[in-house]
Amino acid sequence: MTAKKDSNYDVGSGNVFADLELEDADELLTRARLGHSVRMILKKGRLRQQEIAKLLGIDQAEVSKLMNGKYHLFAEGRLFGFLNKLDQKVTVKISKRRAGDALQEVVFG
Repeated sequence: MTAKKDSNYDVGSGNVFADLELEDADELLTRARLGHSVRMILKKGRLRQQEIAKLLGIDQAEVSKLMNGKYHLFAEGRLFGFLNKLDQKVTVKISKRRAGDALQEVVFG
C-alpha cells in the first residue's frame, strides 16, 4: 500500500523573478526570454563558440556567458541586436496596461 503525501505548493505569478521578490523582476524576465531565444537559435545552427563570437561581434567569454544562460549580463537592446544579426525581426509594441498585466512582455510569433 502506498502512503498518500499531502503536497503544499504556491502557484507562481508567471515571473519567477517577481516570485523571488527580486528588483527589476520584469526586466530580468524580459532578458531571460530574449536571451533564451538567442541561445535556442544558436544551438539550432550548431555553431562553435568562435563562429558565434564572429557572427554576433562579441568575444568568446561573452558567448560562454550567453550560452550558459547568464542573460542578466546583457541589456535588452544588445539582445535585440543579437536577434537582428541572426536574421530575426524584433517588433516592440506599446499598449495601455490593463490591471494585472505585466509591465513588460515578450511574445514570440
